[in-house]
Amino acid sequence: MTATVAILGRPNVGKSTLFNRLVGRKIALVDDQPGVTRDRREGEAKLGDLRFRLFDTAGLDDIKGDSLEARMSAQAETAVDDADVVLFVIDSRAGVTPTDREFAERVRRRGKPVILVANKAEGSGQNAGVLEGYELGFGEPLPISAEHGEGLDYLYEALLPYTEEKVDEEGEERGDGPLRLAIIGQPNAGKSTLVNTILGEERMLTGPEAGITRDAISSDFEWRGQKIRLWDTAGIRRKSRVTGKIEKLAVSDALRAIRFAECVVVLVDASLPIERQDLTLCDLVAQEGRAVVLALSKWDLVEEKQKKLKEVQSDLEDVLPEIRGVPVVTLSSKQERGIDKMLEAVMGAMERWNMRIPTAQLNRWLESAIERNPPPAPSGRRIKIRYATQANARPPTFAIFGNQLSKMPESYKRYLMNGLRKDFELAGVPIRFSLRGGKNPFDKDK
Repeated sequence: MTATVAILGRPNVGKSTLFNRLVGRKIALVDDQPGVTRDRREGEAKLGDLRFRLFDTAGLDDIKGDSLEARMSAQAETAVDDADVVLFVIDSRAGVTPTDREFAERVRRRGKPVILVANKAEGSGQNAGVLEGYELGFGEPLPISAEHGEGLDYLYEALLPYTEEKVDEEGEERGDGPLRLAIIGQPNAGKSTLVNTILGEERMLTGPEAGITRDAISSDFEWRGQKIRLWDTAGIRRKSRVTGKIEKLAVSDALRAIRFAECVVVLVDASLPIERQDLTLCDLVAQEGRAVVLALSKWDLVEEKQKKLKEVQSDLEDVLPEIRGVPVVTLSSKQERGIDKMLEAVMGAMERWNMRIPTAQLNRWLESAIERNPPPAPSGRRIKIRYATQANARPPTFAIFGNQLSKMPESYKRYLMNGLRKDFELAGVPIRFSLRGGKNPFDKDK
């Protein structure tokens, strides 16, 4: 069976524009005036390698009776009942409106999984409206621009669990979907050789020349019962060294693979001195919010192994303190050593990346952390942290509520991040904070 997805929201938030974007054709009428869409429109949607049945609706309305608007609203509710997951769309420019809140409650009563989409988020001026979406209780808002095609990688990741193979007529269980793993690194680090060793076949072209791989190629395999989709990517050099259109396209494809991956292995040639670019790639993965593992390839060519390992770990601690504790593994594709150790590290990183901390436990920890080291008092007024909750996983994202949080120094944020990392065993996983001010209208410094 094909998964079904319904687009829902108040009028004029861009539902039809999103529908057209996902089906790849302008088959839904779009206009600035609200209420253009009336019937429930269906289409075969495509997002990356995902395929699903998509419903465009007129949107919910609070009008009762047998009017046209009431029947349109009933069609929308029918679409929700028929769907496997709902895309609840809000306008990030307008923020959350009372109508959004009312419709969110109605959708919540239907008991369907909901993905919150903050549309019209092009540019950098819509952050406040996006953050307001948290109060609807549907998790992290996904900032996108349906008109310009921005942010669809976030939507891909959110839809993936619902669009994998479903139960068929014979009762087969729905697949959980493969773990998406990308291998990146500088040219000639041994990425394709590693992929061939993992797969047990000469799937990728290899050789002494740097830059053989251009496209990001995916291959499926299974390890200890876990299905994995593995991407081999082109080597990524420093931006100043990237020349020629083909190399630029290859690097762009590799960066796209990072965005679609769940975990990324950064492969470093251990036979050469570690370069700043290797650490920059780790930082790039962390900025994308992906789990990261650092693998030292060609370990059979290293003579002073312990010394080399300590140097790499020291460089990571010095240059990338924000993802302290990145797993470092050694391997030799030529000798087929260290492959299982690398994949074990990947599974451990994924477990931490998916971790959820109960709100009560998190706030007990926060109270203790504040007691040990209270927030500073800029301009004579102490920053007050009221409570925190985990807004999302993949990566762990925490919403912190209080007053004057905009004045919280980076050093105190690092103190909280390092505490979370240590006490909840989140080593090597990027952690994100969303600082939410108080609602006191007379507090100008909230």
